[in-house]
Amino acid sequence: MHEGIAMTRSSNRRCRVPRVAAVALGTLLLGACAAGPDYRGPPKVDTGSGWTQPDTAAQAPAALSTWWTSLGDPTLDRLVAAALSDNLDVRQAQARIAEERALRDRAAGGYAPSVDVSGSVTRRRQSKNGPLPIGSIPGLARDQTIHDAGFDAGWEIDLFGATRRAVQSAEASMQAAQEDAEGVRISIAAEVARSYLSLRGAQRELAAREASVQALAQTADLVGKRFDAGDAAQADVDAAQARLDAASAGLPAIQARLRAAALGLGVLLGAPPERELALLDTTAAEITLAPIPVGQRADILRRRPDVRAAERRLAARSADIGVATAELFPKLSIGASGGFQSLDASQLFESASQTFSIMPLISWRVFDGGRVRAEIRASEAREQQAAFAYEKAVLAALGDAERALSDYQLDLDAVRRQQAARDAARRSYVHAQTRYAAGDIALTELLAEERVLRDAEDGYVRTHTAAAIDLVALFKALGGGWDSATAATNAHGQGVAGPQPPARHEEPSRG
Repeated sequence: MHEGIAMTRSSNRRCRVPRVAAVALGTLLLGACAAGPDYRGPPKVDTGSGWTQPDTAAQAPAALSTWWTSLGDPTLDRLVAAALSDNLDVRQAQARIAEERALRDRAAGGYAPSVDVSGSVTRRRQSKNGPLPIGSIPGLARDQTIHDAGFDAGWEIDLFGATRRAVQSAEASMQAAQEDAEGVRISIAAEVARSYLSLRGAQRELAAREASVQALAQTADLVGKRFDAGDAAQADVDAAQARLDAASAGLPAIQARLRAAALGLGVLLGAPPERELALLDTTAAEITLAPIPVGQRADILRRRPDVRAAERRLAARSADIGVATAELFPKLSIGASGGFQSLDASQLFESASQTFSIMPLISWRVFDGGRVRAEIRASEAREQQAAFAYEKAVLAALGDAERALSDYQLDLDAVRRQQAARDAARRSYVHAQTRYAAGDIALTELLAEERVLRDAEDGYVRTHTAAAIDLVALFKALGGGWDSATAATNAHGQGVAGPQPPARHEEPSRG
């Protein structure tokens, strides 16, 4: 009989092997499936046939990632480098990336089992009047000290891809944070350049305005002397003084803008505001403005971090649908525990003190009042919102680039016209000086020509500064400052280079 029992146990062990293998194979096959839709890229967005501005240079722009170096100002290069290193918005964006990376790692931890190790010593006294008849069981003491050491392990097998989808969502969210950080870098570089060019422009504007005030002061003084001599009326004196006072009244506003730009640069560099006040005592050559090649219009969408971030958020919301859909299906968990338990500490780790248990558990939510399906519909709605947000980001990027390109091209025309007016005023002033030296005109006429020249110079400086700031806006709209090396590392499919399957799906995959 014992031999028969032994043969039966041996046979059972042999039969268990293929059953275990079958279960393991089935688990692997099921684990290869993932509930919810597979993300296939963003929706196709019509980017048009090209730039709307005529005569736009469409060849690929050069050195776009460090566009500020093309302006030829070492001080600007220093300021931008310092801002990209120390600006607090940039550092905060890097911290957000670290947070999203940690959340991704936490989601990936769902693939692995969890194990808790514990140890305890319990001193207890049992009741003689309780369900266990302590007093009538020989050798069983009422007072006991129990020593425990062991572990508890649990593992939920990812049968229908809930963990996989959660990891996909977290990964896409982390990549969106990386793109947001690139966007912050672009914005900070542009803001530093804008503030610096505003400062230099205000310096030149202040110099031109002071020269104009000086010319008006000379005119007012001459008119006053003629009034004293009886050759001018009081109205002429008042008019000359009014022009002088009006021009002088504009000086404090320019000085305020100048100082505000310097203080703002200090903050942008992550330093006290006064850090760059020394710039007020220095000068720099005027930057050269010229048309720039902007590349194909659709290409800017690959460089714009806001578009790339919107695409990554769409991918995350698509994966969230799978996380919600997985709740419709059964869950398989395996729990195991083991260790040692003994009333005598010296016998705790003997084989007779060993304990062990394993418990497979299948759970299936068969009724929940429709909460899971409602969550799936909510996830699908969030995906649609993300798809619309992506399309909006694409169109907004195109609009920004078109406006910036149009503004800069018109600025170049305005600068050329203002420069021509300034040059003409200079020639006219030279002629007036010659005529005054020959005694053909009075000093008042010469000073009037000088005022025209100073006003033309002031107008040119303001127009040139506005064009330089719009050039910065154009570089920013084109994705200038975009790090191509980072983009290659974090390359994601964009729905702007050609036909792409829509991101929405008619029905979720069941694996």
